Amino acid sequence: MTTFNGKINGNGLKIGIAVARFNAFVTQQLLTGAQESLVQHGVNETDIDVAWVPGAFEIPLTVQKMITTKRYDGVIALGAVIRGATAHFDYVCSGVTTGIATVSLATDTPIMFGVLTTDTIEQAMDRAGFKSGNKGADCAVSLLETLDVQRAILKADLA
Repeated sequence: MTTFNGKINGNGLKIGIAVARFNAFVTQQLLTGAQESLVQHGVNETDIDVAWVPGAFEIPLTVQKMITTKRYDGVIALGAVIRGATAHFDYVCSGVTTGIATVSLATDTPIMFGVLTTDTIEQAMDRAGFKSGNKGADCAVSLLETLDVQRAILKADLA
């Protein structure tokens, strides 16, 4: 039996980040957390590209475009969808979630889902690091670990 465990090492990796401008007071914090975490774990600042999009619904297509350039080892999707008084929240959350999963599977590229889907502004702020952990930073670490696990699996397959 073989067990694959990834290490959190960003040396030599090129990372794309798609971030929604809507609710920027939250998404900017997520972005900062992701960037700082990537650099802390060995990714060069110059190897991190950021694409700002109007809202979360635009993230999947932008991530797909980033991946098709073949410049990125993996991508992080960041956004904040906060429930309002209409069903719009449900449609946006469903669309972005399905879209990101579809793009990841279709392109065989890891995409970390850092789109907050919360009931309140306070919940979004808490998850963006205003109170405790930062989901952008968590996504960065998860992406690096996932990329390393995939490399290990491919290396074992080639051996």
